[in-house]
Amino acid sequence: MGIRKFKIFLFQNLTSIAIVAGMTTSKNTQRTKFIFVTGGVLSSLGKGLAAAAIGALLESRGLSVTFQKLDPYINVDPGTMNPFQHGEVFVTDDGAETDLDMGHYERYTNAVMSQKNNYTTGRIYHSVISKERRGEYLGGTVQVIPHITDEIKAAVLQLDGTADVAIIEIGGTVGDIEGLPFIEAIRQLRVDLGRGYALYIHLTLVPYIKAAGEVKTKPTQHSVRKLQADGIQPDILVCRTEVPIDDSLKDKMALFCNVPKDAVITAIDVDTIYEVPLHFHQEGLDSKILELLNVWTGSPDIRPWVNLVNKIKNPKHSVNIAITGKYIDLTESYKSLHEALVHGGIANETRVNLHYISAEDLEESGAEELLSKCDGILVPGGFGQRGAEGKIKAINYARVNKIPFFGICLGMQLAVVEYSRNVVKLTKANSTEFVSTTPDPVIYLIKEWYDYRNEIIQTRDENADFGGTLRLGAYPCVLKENTLASAAYKTDEISERHRHRYEFNNAYREQLEENGMVVSGASPDNNLVEIVELEDHPWFLGCQFHPEFKSKPMTPHPLFRDFIKAALENSKK
Repeated sequence: MGIRKFKIFLFQNLTSIAIVAGMTTSKNTQRTKFIFVTGGVLSSLGKGLAAAAIGALLESRGLSVTFQKLDPYINVDPGTMNPFQHGEVFVTDDGAETDLDMGHYERYTNAVMSQKNNYTTGRIYHSVISKERRGEYLGGTVQVIPHITDEIKAAVLQLDGTADVAIIEIGGTVGDIEGLPFIEAIRQLRVDLGRGYALYIHLTLVPYIKAAGEVKTKPTQHSVRKLQADGIQPDILVCRTEVPIDDSLKDKMALFCNVPKDAVITAIDVDTIYEVPLHFHQEGLDSKILELLNVWTGSPDIRPWVNLVNKIKNPKHSVNIAITGKYIDLTESYKSLHEALVHGGIANETRVNLHYISAEDLEESGAEELLSKCDGILVPGGFGQRGAEGKIKAINYARVNKIPFFGICLGMQLAVVEYSRNVVKLTKANSTEFVSTTPDPVIYLIKEWYDYRNEIIQTRDENADFGGTLRLGAYPCVLKENTLASAAYKTDEISERHRHRYEFNNAYREQLEENGMVVSGASPDNNLVEIVELEDHPWFLGCQFHPEFKSKPMTPHPLFRDFIKAALENSKK
């Protein structure tokens, strides 16, 4: 490299401690390196966690990272999908309804997700069809190759230049029909970007057959063979397993899968998901990635992760928290909520024991029977009337018995309904989401409101499409002094992420406040109520937004921190 080119090289990389080799060729002028993560054998192996942990390790070496999830399903986004099928819908600051893996990415790293970080087959095809209707293909025949694959590649390359490394996760498993265009697109990207700029990591299952007492590598071999048939040779294998994989098994997989032995990484089950980065580092995964991408960095600083895991594994206290919802059979529906509660426990050196209680069971049973052993009660967000009255019973139990209560989104709305019925004596108070003809609609569908993020007046009615018509993304909230909210946040204005359609009805605001309910947070124009509290209760707070989306293990969300603190104090009584 000549002096002039070396000076240019240094100038372009002053923001990173990484010195990236191979940038003198005319073909590779971008600075972002791409890691493509695929999965085989079966779903739910943990590609999202693996990608997030890789990002955490690269950040610990001083590199900046970003992510993208490419989902093969035809839905435009997961916003209208049943949580039983898809799990949680994670919401970004700019209002994107995305896959729950976006939450892992944000919790493990400093990356901030947005619309460009999650694409589905539906979104890709919608864009291509729209272009065809506008005549952008000049009358040509529109085909999967090159038009669909080019659209996928364009989506991926949006991230070029935004970080040192972009980690792209392909949803589903190798061999899925709907995933083939994505596999073909990332195959082409390796050719377009060059070998030093694109890396393939394949996550696969190495099952332990208990009856035989053996670990089997054949599923991995078949999965890799299918990937090779699609034109991709993985550079690194990450092998999910219940038991350690010895050297002889690594030798076998290396031989039959055509990868070096030091590129066969064991991903054994761990006690806490926050231990994954440490285990990957022990296996040498981060070093292997940097070697293959031709990147040099200093040694990683993994001390924060070591300290975090020590706190999780060695708590001083414990509390029992009841989560009253209707999706309790699939806890992935509450993934960010679950993690935020764990984070609140970390901040208080406390193990948080979560008890998922069916709201429908509460409708049939007494609240005392199901909730009496809990130190705190949380009612999460959700849609639809099913289980609503059970949640209201849980809220009433928490209010009357002075048990710390945290209501999120629908949980906040039902807290308003419960208080209106039992304290203000509006006995038929309800949300128009459940009873459109209620005489006291304390929660209702707001027809017009000011959208602070987009600086426009938003309007909607009962006939609007369900998908994408909620109040979505980050909105500002002004806090009232001397309240639980202001004590938690220690500031007078915040920004939090929303995902809901119905709002607090200001027609009842004065009446509720006169009877002891405190509006401790509202929009800057004071038109949208965001947080409510109770005066005569140790800790009772409901918020219209979803604070769990912004909680991280290293920086627990202040509301979850204070809720667990209040529950801990309650447990000592």
